[in-house]
Amino acid sequence: MEKGMFITIEGPEGAGKSTVIQLLGERLEQKGYKILITREPGGISISEQIRQVILNTENTSMDGRTEALLYAAARRQHLVEKVVPALLEGYIVLCDRFIDSSLAYQGYARGLGIDEVYKINKFAIEGRMPHLTLYFDIEPEEGLKRISSNEEREQNRLDLEALSFHQKVREGYMKVIEMFKERFYTIDASKPINEVVEVAEKKVLASISNPSLN
Repeated sequence: MEKGMFITIEGPEGAGKSTVIQLLGERLEQKGYKILITREPGGISISEQIRQVILNTENTSMDGRTEALLYAAARRQHLVEKVVPALLEGYIVLCDRFIDSSLAYQGYARGLGIDEVYKINKFAIEGRMPHLTLYFDIEPEEGLKRISSNEEREQNRLDLEALSFHQKVREGYMKVIEMFKERFYTIDASKPINEVVEVAEKKVLASISNPSLN
C-alpha cells in the first residue's frame, strides 16, 4: 500500500523552483520526513538523456509535437523507475515540474491544445497525478530578468524563446490551475526566497497532516 505523498512544483522560467525545492526538502528532512527531491525532465539516466535532447540550445527546429512526446516519454520512465517506488516506501516526493508543465508549455504556449497534450500524458502516467501542486507565480519579465542575472543557472532552449512565449506559458498555467484547482496552491514567487519557502512549508505540512485538504 502506498504511504508517501507526491508533491509537484510548477511555475514559469525564473520562478525559483529549483532553489525553493532544495530548501523546502531540507526543512522537511529536519522535521523527520523521508524526502526525495527530483526533477523533470530527468531524475534518472534515461530521462536525463531525453532532457539533453529537449533542452539542447542547438535543437531550435524541434517540432512542437515531438517536444510534447519527448516530455511524456521522459515522464513515464521517471515515474515508474523513481517516483512510484519512492511513494511505496513512504517518501514525500518533491518533483520540480510534472504534467502541468506540458499542458502550459506545449498545450497552450505552443498551441497544440491543452486537451491534446493531456491525452498524450494520460497514456504516460496511467492516472498518477500529484497529491498537491505548488505553483510559484511570477511575472514573465521578472522571471527572465532573474535568469539573465544568474550565471550559475543552466541555460536551455526555452530561455531563447521570446517574451510573448513566456507570457503565454503563464496564461496557460492559469487555465491549468482552473482545470485542477482542487490540488493547486499558488504562491507569490516575487517575494524574498525565505518567505516563499516558509509559505510552501506551511502548506506542505498542512497537507501531510490532513490529506483530505488537498
